[in-house]
Amino acid sequence: MNIIPKLKKIDKASGEKFDLRSLKSLFIGDAFKTIRQVIDGTFLDKLDINNLSLTEDASAPSLRIIYDEKIPTEGYDLKISKDGILIKASDTSGALYAVQTLRIAAKADTAAANKKYIIECADISDSPDRAWRGLLLDVARHFYTVGSVKKIIDLMLLHKLNVLHLHLTDDQGWRIEIKKYPLLTEIGSKREKTHIHGWKKNDDDGTPHSGYYTQDDIKDIVAYAALRGINIVPEIDMPAHFAAAFASYGHLACRDKKVEVSWFFGGYYPMTHGIKDWNRSACIGKKTTFDFVYGVIDEICELFPFGYFHIGGDEAPKAEWETCPDCQRLMQEQSLQNTKQLQGYFINKVNEYVKSKGKKLIAWNEVLQGHNLDNSVLIQYWTPRADPNVPEYLKNGGKVIMSKHRSFYFDMPYSQYPLKNTFAFTPFIEGITEAYAKNIVGVEGALWTEWIGNTDKLEFQLFPRMTAAAERAWSDDIGDYKEFLERLGDFYQIVDALDVNYAEAAVADPKNPVKRLFTTAEWYLKNQDREYLYNKELKSGKN
Repeated sequence: MNIIPKLKKIDKASGEKFDLRSLKSLFIGDAFKTIRQVIDGTFLDKLDINNLSLTEDASAPSLRIIYDEKIPTEGYDLKISKDGILIKASDTSGALYAVQTLRIAAKADTAAANKKYIIECADISDSPDRAWRGLLLDVARHFYTVGSVKKIIDLMLLHKLNVLHLHLTDDQGWRIEIKKYPLLTEIGSKREKTHIHGWKKNDDDGTPHSGYYTQDDIKDIVAYAALRGINIVPEIDMPAHFAAAFASYGHLACRDKKVEVSWFFGGYYPMTHGIKDWNRSACIGKKTTFDFVYGVIDEICELFPFGYFHIGGDEAPKAEWETCPDCQRLMQEQSLQNTKQLQGYFINKVNEYVKSKGKKLIAWNEVLQGHNLDNSVLIQYWTPRADPNVPEYLKNGGKVIMSKHRSFYFDMPYSQYPLKNTFAFTPFIEGITEAYAKNIVGVEGALWTEWIGNTDKLEFQLFPRMTAAAERAWSDDIGDYKEFLERLGDFYQIVDALDVNYAEAAVADPKNPVKRLFTTAEWYLKNQDREYLYNKELKSGKN
């Protein structure tokens, strides 16, 4: 059974098979009634067999899904025998994952078309090693519709991922309705054009870009994800990456001056055009900044029931804080030694407020630089270079999500970070030892969308990396890469049936080191679509 993520334990009944067309009845225990729709949509409806009759008799129906408190959280037991199928789980996520395993094993997505309904009999026991199995989707740089987000959620369920991290705001767009501050979407969700051809180019597409989620949209997405066992973490980036907020409410900066929502990515364009003040952080010395932040948090927390709130906090420029009278006054009052500690003060204040909402704060690892952070903040470790503050934070009891750049930044070219980088990831790197394992809560892939303007390319950058990430998120056992590729080849049948644009093997795992170097350089300096377009050529030749 070529299952992804790889199963923890499987005992096959030698030579025995079960014909899915013999399914006649269905029993779903009371604990799992809410997921009937998902069970139908991801498995039963795909088989093109007669509707199963529901039964209240749990003794001998063909497909049974029952509660068993002994099963680990999000785990399941799945028994496929000549007499039927039995699923045991202690929560709805475990039951859903058992159905996904059954879906993959039975090739349910292609069964009707291929007229193949026979599945091997086996006893399976499976459960995740890591509680946090996430994917970040950046909808700020390029906006993606509710339907596009839902497709990603469906694919996350197939991969047994359980956290969707939505990067909702950045310099290039504010993508969520805040009723208290309507200008955030009236002004902040729109930019006049979009940067193209790379960070070292000054080119743009000349086309306005806009879009945001209404609060009703968010409620719809959150409910859709919850039904599929997926929690959503909202990220409102602060105190930096705040240009869209400044364009809407200029008083949030140390100096209130008119700015536009940024159309460019990075500093090359403004620096080569003599544009100052293009990269600024919110003023921490003003009470009005905190009033604004708390007002946003109030509405966000009402929309997202999951117990986490992401503040970003990365790449925060501090030059204005050095000369701002309000920031300097606050530093004196709080006996802060430098502006790094001023940022730590800001994060701690927001953390206190988020705690009052019953939430836990998440921030990127740069916020550790001031060495004055409350260790209740969950840190997301992304930086390409080793950050010695992260092992120290773990040692002192802090918790960390691993999103290391070389393995989990899915926006980067495959020539630089091939698929094997994701598959072979281990969290025990750069000073992090196994002694800290209990404080690493999981892993999260990140799909930033500066250079990804449509869903076709979004899927290309994401797959099959997300599939490898699912392996790393589910199991501590790295296993054999060649064996993974064999399972992946089988798994592609499902991905094809779901109309997902994935990278072909020649792109996802490029072999020629000279060509890789050339392609990576071209990606940075000229053309971020080279691999994507070459992949299209490969697919067209294959078809």
